[in-house]
Amino acid sequence: MARDMPITTVWPGRPYPRGATWDGEGVNFALYSQHAEKVETVFFDERGRRERQRVSLPERTDNVWHGYLPQARPGMAYGYVVHGPYRPEEGHRFNPHKLVIDPYAQDFVGKLRWSDALYGYTVGHRRGDLSFDRRESAAYMPKCRVVDPAFTWDGDRHPQVPWSDTVLYETHVRGFTMRHPGVPEPLRGTYAGLASEASIDHLRRLGVTAVELLPVHSYLNDRHLDEKGMQNYWGYNSFGFFAPEPRYAFSADPVREFKSMVKALHSAGIEVILDVVYNHTCEGNHLGPTVGLRGIDNAIYYVPADDPRYCGDYTGCGNSLNVQHPRVLQLVMDSLRHWVEEMHVDGFRFDLATTLARENGHVAHRGAFLAAVRQDPVLSRVKLIAEPWDLGEDGYQVGRFPPGWAEWNDKYRDGMRSYWKGDGGVIGEFARRITGSSDLYGYARRRPTASVNFMAAHDGFTLHDVVSYNDKHNEANGEDNRDGHNHNLSWNCGAEGVTDDPDVLALRERQKRNFLATLFLSQGVPMLLAGDEMGRTQGGNNNAYAQDNEISWLDWEMTPERRSLLAFTQKLTALRRDHPTFRRRDFFGGHAVGESLKDLIWLRPDGEEMTEAEWATDFARCLGMYLPGIALAGHDMRGKPLFDDDFLLLFNAHHEDMDFRIPPIGNAPWQVAVDTSVDSGTPDVTPLAPGDTYTMKCRAMAVFSRPAHGRETP
Repeated sequence: MARDMPITTVWPGRPYPRGATWDGEGVNFALYSQHAEKVETVFFDERGRRERQRVSLPERTDNVWHGYLPQARPGMAYGYVVHGPYRPEEGHRFNPHKLVIDPYAQDFVGKLRWSDALYGYTVGHRRGDLSFDRRESAAYMPKCRVVDPAFTWDGDRHPQVPWSDTVLYETHVRGFTMRHPGVPEPLRGTYAGLASEASIDHLRRLGVTAVELLPVHSYLNDRHLDEKGMQNYWGYNSFGFFAPEPRYAFSADPVREFKSMVKALHSAGIEVILDVVYNHTCEGNHLGPTVGLRGIDNAIYYVPADDPRYCGDYTGCGNSLNVQHPRVLQLVMDSLRHWVEEMHVDGFRFDLATTLARENGHVAHRGAFLAAVRQDPVLSRVKLIAEPWDLGEDGYQVGRFPPGWAEWNDKYRDGMRSYWKGDGGVIGEFARRITGSSDLYGYARRRPTASVNFMAAHDGFTLHDVVSYNDKHNEANGEDNRDGHNHNLSWNCGAEGVTDDPDVLALRERQKRNFLATLFLSQGVPMLLAGDEMGRTQGGNNNAYAQDNEISWLDWEMTPERRSLLAFTQKLTALRRDHPTFRRRDFFGGHAVGESLKDLIWLRPDGEEMTEAEWATDFARCLGMYLPGIALAGHDMRGKPLFDDDFLLLFNAHHEDMDFRIPPIGNAPWQVAVDTSVDSGTPDVTPLAPGDTYTMKCRAMAVFSRPAHGRETP
C-alpha cells in the first residue's frame, strides 16, 4: 500500500490549517511551537507499533513548522518529536526522546500504556523534574492517524431547536446503552449504540430535544486509576481536542461512527451537545507526563505560575490551558469549529468555563476567549452553556456570563432541594428559581433561557439518591469516602439507603415526582440527568467518576415503580411542550393584564395574594402560583400572538396536609392536570370552582388548568 512506502519527497507546504490535512493528493503537516528548534514527523506502521521513518518539517512560518508530503495518505500513523531547550526553571520542557501527539489529530491508533518513560524527567531522581530522561517513549504512546474527512451527510441539518423549547438530557455515551436490552450487545456502550433504534425511541418518547454528552474528546485514564485497575469514566482528562474517544467506537473508524450517530439523532430531531474540557489537559502539573502540549511548547500552551517551573492551576487538575495566548486560543477555536462544521454537533457545555475567561489570573468578561466566541460566525450560532465556576479567586460566576451564553444554575438545584426537603425560610428562593432566576440573569437583559435548571447532574447524587441518602457513600472509589462533596441538600425520607419500609418508599416516589414536576414546569431550560426518569441509583455514590460499571450505567429493568415514574416524566415533558406558559421567553414583570390580573400572582393557602412580609416567614412551606394564559408576551415563530390556558400551581413542602382555597378569579372551573401525591400523577377528581377547597397532601405539588380568564365565553 502507498502508506507503507517510504517518504522521499517533502515540499514546503502551508502553515494553515494546523494538523495533518489530506487534500486528495497528499498530506500537509503543520504544528505551532514558538520555542522549538526542530520538528520531526515520525511515521509508524498501521498499528502504530513499529517506527518506519522520520521526516523533518522543512519550513517555519510565524513559528508554525510545516511541510507537505505528496506520498502521504489517510490511515498513516504518526507522531511528533520536538527538539528544543530543556530548562524547566524557565518553563521549557522539550525532550526529543518523547513522542508527542499532534494537538490537531482527529483519530488515534493504539492505547497509552503507562510507563516512567513517558515522563520528560527521570521519575524518582533526586533532582525531580529538573532531571532529564533519555528513554524513548514511543512504544508506550498512542499514535495519531491521518483522516480522510469524506462522509455522506445526505442533507443533514442542525435541528436548531429554540432555547425556549429545549429539553436537555445529560448522558454518557457508554453508560446509556451498556445494559439496554434493546440495543444489540456488540453495540452497547458505543456511538452506534446511542444511535440505535431502541435508544432513539426512548429519547423521543421521553420528549428530550438534545442529548448533552459527557466528554467524548479522546482522553487518558489517570495513572493512579490504571494501577488500581479502575477507569476514568467521566472523561474529564482531555488528550486530544479533535478526536472522538476510541473506546466508544464499535467500528475501527470512530470518526465515521460518531458522524453517523449525529446524523441519526438529527433525523429524529434531537440535537447533540458536547461537554468539552478546554480548561486543562491530561498532562497534569509539572510532575506529569510529556505526551502532548508539554513537549511541544510547555511555556506557551500552559498558564505559568509565578515561578515558570510550575503551572498555574485554576482547575484542581494540575494545569490550565493558556487561552490568553493567540495561538492557544486558536487551537480551542479551531477545535470548536471542527466539531460544528465537520462533525455537525449543535453546541457545547464548557467544563469549568470560568478558567477560559481568565486573563492574568483574573476573570475578564470582555477577554479574548469570550470575545472570540461571541463574534465567531460559526460558534455564535450554536448553543453555548457555561459551567460558570472554577477553583481560582472569584471563580464563582453564576449569572455573570455575557449574553449569548446559558449557564448551569446550581442555585436552582440547591434552592429546590432545600424547599422540597422541608427547610424553612426558603420560599423566596424557591419563587426566584421557579420563575427563571431574574435576579441572576435579568440585569443584563438576558432571558429565562440563560438558566439551565437541574435537580441532579453527573457530579453528585442521582435524583433517586437525593431522596434516599443523607450522606455520601463513595466507598467504591477507594478513597475512604473522603472524595466528593458533603453539601448534598438531600433527605433520605426516614431511612438511609435501601429499605423495605412501604411508607418510606412511597414518600421517596412522591418526592421524585415533586422534583420532576418542578423542573419541567419552571421557567428556563430543564436538564434531566439520564436515568432519573426511571429512578436510577448509584447507591449513594456522589462522585462516580471512576465507576465504569453498574454503579454508573443506566439500569433498564422496568419495575412497576420505574415504569410509573417514566410515564409521569413523559407526561410532564408533553405538558411543557404543549403550553408556552412554561416556556416563557421573558421574565415575569408583575405588570397588570386586563382589569384585574397580573402576569403572575403568588397565593397563600387561603387563596389570597401574598404580602411582602409573608415571604420572610420561616414557617411558610405552602404557596401557589396563578399564571394567566393571556399574560404571555410576544409572538410565535410565525408572528401570531401567544396565548395559553390559565394555570394554577400549588406547592406543599410541609409534613402535614394543607387545605388550599382555589382563588376567586373568574368563573370557569379548574381541571386537575397533575397531583404528585398520586402514583400516576393524575387524580380522579371532579372539576373545582373558584372558591372551592382542595386538600394538598403533605409534600406534594398540584397543577390545575382551565381556558384563559378573559377569553372565556360570557
